Amino acid sequence: MEIVKTVEAMQRTSEALRLAGKTIAFVPTMGFLHEGHLELMRVGKAHADTLVVSIFVNPTQFGPSEDYDRYPRDTEGDLAKARAVGADIVFFPAREEMYPDGFQTRVQVERVTRNLCGTARPGHFDGVAVVVAKLFNIVKPHLAVFGQKDYQQLTVISRMTADLNMDIQIVGVPTVREPDGLAMSSRNKYLNPEERQSALCLRKSMDLAETMFREGERDALAVRQAIEALINDHPHTRIDYVSLCDSTTLEDVARLGDETLLALAVKVGATRLIDNRLIRD
Repeated sequence: MEIVKTVEAMQRTSEALRLAGKTIAFVPTMGFLHEGHLELMRVGKAHADTLVVSIFVNPTQFGPSEDYDRYPRDTEGDLAKARAVGADIVFFPAREEMYPDGFQTRVQVERVTRNLCGTARPGHFDGVAVVVAKLFNIVKPHLAVFGQKDYQQLTVISRMTADLNMDIQIVGVPTVREPDGLAMSSRNKYLNPEERQSALCLRKSMDLAETMFREGERDALAVRQAIEALINDHPHTRIDYVSLCDSTTLEDVARLGDETLLALAVKVGATRLIDNRLIRD
């Protein structure tokens, strides 16, 4: 496995692979890898000749009061896991390499960022869009793999790729979960045992919404109120948002249709967790 630390070296390597007729799959990560990341890598590995993984904690997608400095990091563990899965190249740039002095460009995707985490974390998706656009230009992949756990991020990247005519296939992979149903996340490590149990309210909320839908409930307000009551009944929880929205536009809906996205963001203790499920026939 090759470790590349500079933009110039990564671009040169990718160009050589393309000239040799090799296809490149790309999995961008912020490190502290878990089984969810590894599944993305396996999917990428199965669809291309060369798998490139990036490890970069992107400062531009963290708000002023968010956890950039506290975000977990495990460089040696990450490299070992990437190697075990069969990654061919790990792009591991320093902050100064990605954002040199004088950097001043922003990439903004508009309508699909207005709701959900876009409301709760102003500017977050501008940071996501700019770093992913940069990574796409550096790695030059034929396809890029993202998890559906962050459904809005996947939507934003898909929209940006289409709007800017980037010749990259975006592949979404279903959320990988712990045995008890909690979505795998690097932030799960912050939860103490009692909070970890309360965090299961996210999965229970999605199960409740599915049950209500199967029993004929279509009123979004009724479903949302039932979910909020369930979450608030668990200790250490504080709701950021519970949204039932159109799965394409991410705009809130009054009634559940053939396919509705249930998206959740809940603080459990000091840890903000997100999850989602498509509620459909």
